[in-house]
Amino acid sequence: MRKKIVAGNWKMNVDLNESTDLIKSIKKIYDHNIDVEVCIAPSFPFLKESTELCQGEKIKVLAQNVNDNLKGAFTGEVSIHMLKSINVDGVILGHSERREYYNEDDDLLLRKLKVSLKNNFKVYFCIGESLEDREKNNHFEKVKNQLDKTVFKIDNIDPENLVIAYEPIWAIGTGLTASPEQAQEIHKYIRNLLSERYGKKISDNTSIIYGGSVKPNSARDIFEKQDVDGGLIGGASLSPQDFIDIVRSI
Repeated sequence: MRKKIVAGNWKMNVDLNESTDLIKSIKKIYDHNIDVEVCIAPSFPFLKESTELCQGEKIKVLAQNVNDNLKGAFTGEVSIHMLKSINVDGVILGHSERREYYNEDDDLLLRKLKVSLKNNFKVYFCIGESLEDREKNNHFEKVKNQLDKTVFKIDNIDPENLVIAYEPIWAIGTGLTASPEQAQEIHKYIRNLLSERYGKKISDNTSIIYGGSVKPNSARDIFEKQDVDGGLIGGASLSPQDFIDIVRSI
């Protein structure tokens, strides 16, 4: 049975005090009886404080990036072992902002994927198309190509350690959101691709979540679709009440 997941990506938005206040507020209103895996992704400097605040809670802490090397002369970078040493639970890879602004191509993302999965570090792997791809009806080809060059180059996938996050780039930070029908259509397509590559059992047990301007008033209609297993939440995750309302929407 695949997990329902709601992950909040805080990006480069909040300082230490704001991060700790956010976590404390989420903890106050979070209903632990909800069968949803809740994750937050603070910035690097605040990960240790975040994992300490979430200790004993059903809230997992993710990093927003990781280097593809385990150690070495890579000034300014952070390794998996560093993250694991402070009890970080996983990492977001392939986000469209990393691809676009920092030129992270499929070759680099494949290396990051391999080193993460080899070291039993859970990956939330982002794929998705631009508005141009969508308007030209190339969105299926785009996501297949992204998977072919990254995830599908790995022979053995453990659904416990991999989450696919479909994020239509045209819906990130724009206020636009894919319709529930559009989300279901491409999530089903991705699941079928997983089945073709790894078999139905792995496909059925791999969570595929949606990211793209999800708000409390749109979450339920998207999450109720059969192949949508939750969301990767951006701006709305900076509001504790909005974030928890989205969690409750599943």
